[in-house]
Amino acid sequence: MDGAGVTFRRIALPELSLHVAEAGPVAGAPTILLHGFPEFWYGWRHQIGPLAAAGLRVIAPDQRGYGLSDKPTDLAAYHLDRLAGDVIALADAYGFPTVRLVGHDWGGLVAWWVASHYPDRIERLAILNAPHPGIVGDYMRHHPGQMLRSYYIGLFQLPGLPERLLTADRCRALRRALTITSRPGAFAAADLDRYVEAWRQPGAMTGMLNWYRALVRLPRAKPPRVRVPTLILWGRRDTALQAGLAEASLAVCDEGRIRWYDRASHWLAHEEPAAVNAELIAFLA
Repeated sequence: MDGAGVTFRRIALPELSLHVAEAGPVAGAPTILLHGFPEFWYGWRHQIGPLAAAGLRVIAPDQRGYGLSDKPTDLAAYHLDRLAGDVIALADAYGFPTVRLVGHDWGGLVAWWVASHYPDRIERLAILNAPHPGIVGDYMRHHPGQMLRSYYIGLFQLPGLPERLLTADRCRALRRALTITSRPGAFAAADLDRYVEAWRQPGAMTGMLNWYRALVRLPRAKPPRVRVPTLILWGRRDTALQAGLAEASLAVCDEGRIRWYDRASHWLAHEEPAAVNAELIAFLA
């Protein structure tokens, strides 16, 4: 873990409780980091210390269904509106009228949704390799190659079977997925042990997969434009998401830009931590 001074606690929200990691000065600019699949707060281990040292008040939750946070059993609990509601409820619990929001992968989809629907609560938005949910359907219809890259979402719709496959042999399939889709060394053995511990929490794998199961039930509606200043960081070697998704997402922003990482994959925060941290600090602080 990069950086000292990280503390942990549970925050009770109206619907559930979230486990959060905190760092940085209490009076610093509130900054919420949202992890994606299949991570938890630890996915920001390279960012928390540097962002806190730059004077930001960093809050990195295990999102619902993940890690040590509550894991509702009903599928409706994982609707994107409910996930976005957690972010606003978390800000309310801390007494933050506005926050800076950073999201990667699924956390990025949630961050996009929050910025679209609660613009008055977001100061700045930073996205790492995650498309705006409102543009994905249309993009896939015009880019069948992205449809092929997203085949696993169909597998995740099956009841029970994905849980058994992904938890077998100390979650071997997920450990392998992280290592083969990232640059060598991005995930050390000790890091993977931390992930396995999170994945094996009671109910966690079903909670994690329910994000995907609820996504296919999302109504197809045109989202509001993103009015807040937005920075998109994108690794071009992402095996799951085409770079065109970044450009399509930028098109719904009133004020945004993309910073490309030619050698980085989907896991750019792990592969290019110094460069990513410098971009985030310059943008957020």
